[in-house]
Amino acid sequence: MTMIVLGSRSPSRLALLRRAGLNPVVEVSDIDESAITGETTAELTGRLAIAKASTVAARFDRGIVIGCDSMLELDGMAYGKPKSASSAIELWRQLAGRRGLFHTGHCLIDAASGRTATAHCVTTVGFATPSEAEIAGYVATGEPLEVAGGFKIDHRGGWFVERIEGEPSNLQGLSLPLLRRLLSEFGVPLTLAWAQSPAAV
Repeated sequence: MTMIVLGSRSPSRLALLRRAGLNPVVEVSDIDESAITGETTAELTGRLAIAKASTVAARFDRGIVIGCDSMLELDGMAYGKPKSASSAIELWRQLAGRRGLFHTGHCLIDAASGRTATAHCVTTVGFATPSEAEIAGYVATGEPLEVAGGFKIDHRGGWFVERIEGEPSNLQGLSLPLLRRLLSEFGVPLTLAWAQSPAAV
């Protein structure tokens, strides 16, 4: 059996995988994300995903390691987690009534062989125009400070998302259809993943 390892501390990614029938081992990479750069948001999220997966894979002698990184792109700028309440408020003022691109880089590594596969997913998000009171109230919950782009589609942030174009689960930090394709490349069919016991497929 092949162990599945999620190289992420993201509660959203873990919850998404568990709801979808998997229960991976969680191993946080703890890389210095500020040391990694990219000319575009797609390039940056891709490099971060590779760095996370590579760091975690080095700690295992078996298993398929999943590394991901997500950011929201607006006007060519990449936005990760807001660093403060004031920056989250400013971000939401910019997002109001506009469309942003939510990027997630994916990297899978077979820890035993070193085989690597990467892919990128982008979803277009159409935001509502929340009032200043709604923005302040939302930021006060602390939720926007926890996630890339300052919103959770499956929590309070869902009140302010009017349309989605593209793969919806990507907005939770991991594209399930894309992961299915990558797992199949590693010889791990989804039906087998569902059928096996937690943490192994």
